[in-house]
Amino acid sequence: MSGNIEVVLFDLGGVLIELQGQPVKNEWLRHPEDHERNWARWLRSPAAQAFERGESGPDAFAEAVIAEMDLTVDADTFIEHFTWWPKGLFPGTLALLEQLRQIDLTVALFSNINQLHWPRVMDEMRLDGKFDHYFASHLIGKAKPCADAFRYVAGQMQVAPGSVLFLDDNQVNVDGALAAGMQAFVVKGIEQTCALLSEKVAL
Repeated sequence: MSGNIEVVLFDLGGVLIELQGQPVKNEWLRHPEDHERNWARWLRSPAAQAFERGESGPDAFAEAVIAEMDLTVDADTFIEHFTWWPKGLFPGTLALLEQLRQIDLTVALFSNINQLHWPRVMDEMRLDGKFDHYFASHLIGKAKPCADAFRYVAGQMQVAPGSVLFLDDNQVNVDGALAAGMQAFVVKGIEQTCALLSEKVAL
């Protein structure tokens, strides 16, 4: 195990949790985009960011996204799709988390998440009790990729940022963690996650 890594800090969606397509379906756009452009627009969305920081409720969020992106869908349909966007844990996720805790590492999550997805993640996907620390953006009022949000997370865990290994599926979030002084890498899915952990903490 790397001597200077004390904490493995996980993103959820795309790392431990499989997502079903994109949060905004291409058929809802008046001018369909490729996956990368669609996803980049979502990450920059003020409406999505406000919802993930807990600053708006589901109805206001849906209406704001529809207006912001000029979508051809009603709010109820959008909310229904968005609620079920996270499909479930990648196979092997729970075993991986348990294995990390057995080698004396602190295991934590920092997710840009919201009041629609959090109950599903904790209860349906059984992640309640599987981490030592939980940092849900809508509960702490701070979201990735802001470097200050990563510094806050490290401070709450009472560890130096440099002792935190952060894994996320989006480069912009990894860049935020690096700016805060963390060790951070892009991984997509459980296989890449396990491969990186095998290298960094001798999993």
